[in-house]
Amino acid sequence: MTTPAPHDLSLPPYDLLVLLGATASGKTRLAVQLAEALDGEIVSADSRQVFRGMDLGSGKDLAEYGSIPYHLIDLVEPTEPFSLFDYVQRARPVIADIRRRGRWPILCGGSGLYLSAIVQGYQLTEAPPDTELRRQLDVLDLAQLRQHLRSLRPQLHNQTDLTERARLIRAIEIATAEQQAETLPVEPPHALVFGLRWPRPLLRQRIAQRLHQRLADGLIDEVAQLQRQGVSWQTLEFYGLEYRFVARHLQGQLDFAELCQQLSQAIGQFAKRQETWFRRMERQGLVIHWLDGQADPFGQLRQKLRSLALITTGPRP
Repeated sequence: MTTPAPHDLSLPPYDLLVLLGATASGKTRLAVQLAEALDGEIVSADSRQVFRGMDLGSGKDLAEYGSIPYHLIDLVEPTEPFSLFDYVQRARPVIADIRRRGRWPILCGGSGLYLSAIVQGYQLTEAPPDTELRRQLDVLDLAQLRQHLRSLRPQLHNQTDLTERARLIRAIEIATAEQQAETLPVEPPHALVFGLRWPRPLLRQRIAQRLHQRLADGLIDEVAQLQRQGVSWQTLEFYGLEYRFVARHLQGQLDFAELCQQLSQAIGQFAKRQETWFRRMERQGLVIHWLDGQADPFGQLRQKLRSLALITTGPRP
């Protein structure tokens, strides 16, 4: 039996393929299928997969990649700072290098801010800690800090910056540095964007099933090991979701049943926020070609490429 020839992809108008979706939607598996068909490499757009040792909680699923090269996973220790600026500084050269080598970069993830920064060409400025500015901000209460940040950045990308004092101060620091810097506009890539989605009740089921599997695979032990290695309870709380709730369980604040119930609910709420972010990207003019997770999403993806006259079957030239 002869092996079918791989698909030949010719995308003159595009230089980046994007696959986004809510947590537990099956993005990694679909991205691997796409990379296998199109001779591509996967670039992670996940704010927690950059950290070593945060495997089950961040959903790295490294075994799924097989022989497909992947990038921007396991970059730094979880005790090291890593910002959106750091991510963009690494992601843009990686994407360019994949293109230079004649392969297709496939940006895959669900961290809305990271996706937007690449796809929509955010202009970012390095902002080292500013001791004098922090001293001035220390005397302000939360309401004053929020007002100050909104005055610097009326169209705030990340609303979570408004919820915690440390994040507010850091966001003000970054916004102040951006105002003071002279930077050139960033040309966004010509991205062809696909989104994977499920009806919400089914997505909730997938979230619950995946959570129970990860707990069975050792999620609690993973968080305990991170804490033993020097990642503080406060830092684990900051990383949110699995790390926040398992850390509370390990400190005796939640029993196992409460952990499962509260964490599953929190992940469901996070998925809703992800979907809200994707709708916001569409309102800003980004075209997302949505795929139905229930009905052979890879087949839908190939059909969409064919309908755009961007994919043919047959041997590579």
